[in-house]
Amino acid sequence: MEFGRLITAMVTPMHDDGRLDLAAAAALTDHLIATGSDSIVVAGTTGESPTLTTEEKLALFRAVRDAAAGRARVIAGTGNYNTQESIELTRAAEEIGVDGAMLVVPYYNNPPQEGLYRHFAAIAAQTSLPIVLYNVPTRTVRNMEAATTLRLAELPNIVAVKEASGNLEQIARIAAEAPPGFRVYSGDDAMTLPILAVGGYGVISVASHVAGRQIRAMIDAFVAGDVAEAARRHGELLPLFKACFVTTNPIPIKAALSLLGLPAGPVRLPLIDADESVRATLRAAMAKLGLL
Repeated sequence: MEFGRLITAMVTPMHDDGRLDLAAAAALTDHLIATGSDSIVVAGTTGESPTLTTEEKLALFRAVRDAAAGRARVIAGTGNYNTQESIELTRAAEEIGVDGAMLVVPYYNNPPQEGLYRHFAAIAAQTSLPIVLYNVPTRTVRNMEAATTLRLAELPNIVAVKEASGNLEQIARIAAEAPPGFRVYSGDDAMTLPILAVGGYGVISVASHVAGRQIRAMIDAFVAGDVAEAARRHGELLPLFKACFVTTNPIPIKAALSLLGLPAGPVRLPLIDADESVRATLRAAMAKLGLL
């Protein structure tokens, strides 16, 4: 299964009263595909997964699968801190017909490295879906070390890792020592070019909601060997990357989508919608890139 180089971690559109907006999810899927996304992650962190019920996640998986209609791969966010729940949701997503699953490092219960290995191995053994691991220690407390990721990479259906540790040495080791075909994706927009430079394959992006074409052009320039052009584009994008994380994701990116008139709606508590200072920061960064 090829997920491509530009993957968007999609927001979950909501009505003003907080209900899922499945029609908006379909429209947003169309927008992401039109602006360069090869694959879409549904119900990940950016999709506010901790506040979604199982039924809502399954409805989203179906809606995005149907809207994508084979034009982009659909990766279901099915992992949490409960191994058995993660297995059940992954199997349900597989029955719906998604193309892959993304499994985050278990948060809050803070398992040791052997616990991480057994958690992911147990889920992988119960599905035939290709699995993307997600290491994001700022949210999970626990960093998944390179040695653990490399052990998991030996399992046949664990095909990639989204790395948001910020530890370039760790990421470079994974890229260098993983089996052929195992993909390393940046999990942080601002780290995409450095991670490509040490052997990464692409990015699972937030900013691609509004700057997909520009991020695609940066990646394409790097892959074509024009490192100077990639670096120039990276520099142009940095203010937007910073603006998209000026407060907790996905608060800013939902505001950025609303500035473009694209369907996103509010965030759910305990998150709160962007205030005017966040919106002003986004407006300036987006205007500088010619997005507004």
